Amino acid sequence: MELDVALRTTAAIRSFTPEPVDDPTLHRILEAARFAPSGGNRQAWRVMVIKDPVLRKGLRDLYLVGWSDYLAQRAAGLVPWAALTDRKAEAEAIAAGGSADPGEFAANLDTVPALLVVMADLRGLAAVDRDYDRYTFAGGASVYPFVWNLLLAARGEGLGGVLTTMLVRQEQAVRDLLHVPQEYAVAAMVALGHPVTQPTKLRRTAVEDFTTFDRFDGPPFTAG
Repeated sequence: MELDVALRTTAAIRSFTPEPVDDPTLHRILEAARFAPSGGNRQAWRVMVIKDPVLRKGLRDLYLVGWSDYLAQRAAGLVPWAALTDRKAEAEAIAAGGSADPGEFAANLDTVPALLVVMADLRGLAAVDRDYDRYTFAGGASVYPFVWNLLLAARGEGLGGVLTTMLVRQEQAVRDLLHVPQEYAVAAMVALGHPVTQPTKLRRTAVEDFTTFDRFDGPPFTAG
């Protein structure tokens, strides 16, 4: 697949056919993904391919806890867990509860063809904003390019997938379930499979809507 096509069609896929994803295919995906850039080339990621049905159901149940809170905030018109938000409204929305129907993907997470949990080694992340009094995210720059490579490599294999961070809400329980040492944090869970519908060109904001010349309030950047 041409790179430009892959970049424009790697959508967040949550509906899969029952067709399995075999280990050789997963290995090829991971083989390609490992060339992602990372701070100091420390490659501070660790991946677990989850096959055990009991563990899969355990992850599904942990996912549903955060997902319910997510739906509750969305229903209240909030961006779930936004770094800058009305915390009182957020707490009230969560207390009120979310939709009783979590949707097909969340309810059947344990049945997706391939389920990968990506951990980040906190000892190997250069979190240059670690000591700021705001939300810190710079450390993720050494992990999430790898996760994106996973999705691109899966797209090249004719698969689809989605990156979700919902398990971060239940991080210690995930550590306990999967025997993860304390120095590792949950970075993402990636679900992969054969899409029910193949994605086409995605809808995104135009370059001129998010890029400016010289200053934040500068004129829109155009191709000239």
